[in-house]
Amino acid sequence: MSSDDKFTGMIDRHIEATVRNRLTASVPAVVLLGPRQVGKTTLARKIAADWPGGAIYLDMERPADRLGLDDADAYLRAQRGKLVVIDEIQRLPGLFEILRGIIDDRRAAGERFGHFLLLGSAALELMRQSAESLAGRVAYMEISPVDALDAAPAGIDTQTLWVRGGFPESLLAASDPLSLDWRRDFIRSYLERDVPMFAPRMPTETLGRLWLMLAHQQGALLNQARLAASLGVGANTLARYVDLLVDLQLVRRLQPWSANVGKRLAKTPKVYVRDSGIVHALLELCTWNDVLGHPVAGPSYEGFAIESLIVAAGVQRRAYFSRTHDGAEVDLVFERGGTPELAIEIKRSTAPRVERGFSVACDDLGVQDRYVVYPGDETIPLRRGTTAISLTAMATKLRETAS
Repeated sequence: MSSDDKFTGMIDRHIEATVRNRLTASVPAVVLLGPRQVGKTTLARKIAADWPGGAIYLDMERPADRLGLDDADAYLRAQRGKLVVIDEIQRLPGLFEILRGIIDDRRAAGERFGHFLLLGSAALELMRQSAESLAGRVAYMEISPVDALDAAPAGIDTQTLWVRGGFPESLLAASDPLSLDWRRDFIRSYLERDVPMFAPRMPTETLGRLWLMLAHQQGALLNQARLAASLGVGANTLARYVDLLVDLQLVRRLQPWSANVGKRLAKTPKVYVRDSGIVHALLELCTWNDVLGHPVAGPSYEGFAIESLIVAAGVQRRAYFSRTHDGAEVDLVFERGGTPELAIEIKRSTAPRVERGFSVACDDLGVQDRYVVYPGDETIPLRRGTTAISLTAMATKLRETAS
């Protein structure tokens, strides 16, 4: 049993049911995207273990499995009736053309669903590789680190999840120092192994410095010119560095809401290191007290909450922030069908209150559903039609109304 299986197997993932449903009744293939060590392999093996007709698992980082695909078309056609799981498929991009032929032949024979589950670590690169070959034949799904709704049923409290982040081995480590050690190794591995694989000409030391800068500036507007100057690179080069971190699903660019509401709005995205545990590891913060004593505590909690809420909100909603030049701001705006649906302010305070700027921004957006997410447990009515609510309760509400 791999370490990924050992740790992630202790936590049920909400995305499992969705992946199963897509494979059994919707598409011939699912591409499951997520950073390394997030739990893709464990989830895939769990699905494969009880798949009707059986399943096989192939890892493109294992030479023996790659060798077995020397005649990939013949081998994969011989697995008819089984679910074929292919891990780290971006290492063998030539497979996509072969998969298209197999899927089309099976469709012609009336076998429409559940042929392939493909796992990958680089979202944009993998979608680029597969877009032409598998267009109309594949669903793309993202598995994020463990979020608030995954953690709660496993008995993991929100405080631990925030401090350690959602990578299972970090989250379930025997102590805070061991958790921090795992995250340090994770960061080092990405810089020494993954960056050279996906961007061979990109200097890993420079990218590591950028990653650290973004952790220090968690949730700030992306100032490419200042970051480029600090790193001694051009603006275009800096943009490629940020693109890579986004592609590897390590960084999120949260775009500003840009519909015309009659006021000048910020047009620059905010940038978050997506996993709070990685933020804390980059800044060498080991314990809850270390985090609380650091200026990043507020922005870190904001980013942590945003990740859980975006995952819970589902693919039918799109997430933005809103900020006017006169200071009215909403941390998170969920839009559906082109219309802002609800607005969320995130406060790391056990006595939350409504800021005037939040209410003004909500009025400008025309949003009636207004919430302040805070670390407490109670749901409390506040002024101006706003409700204070816990992160888990807010995520549950979003999940229940996601479809």
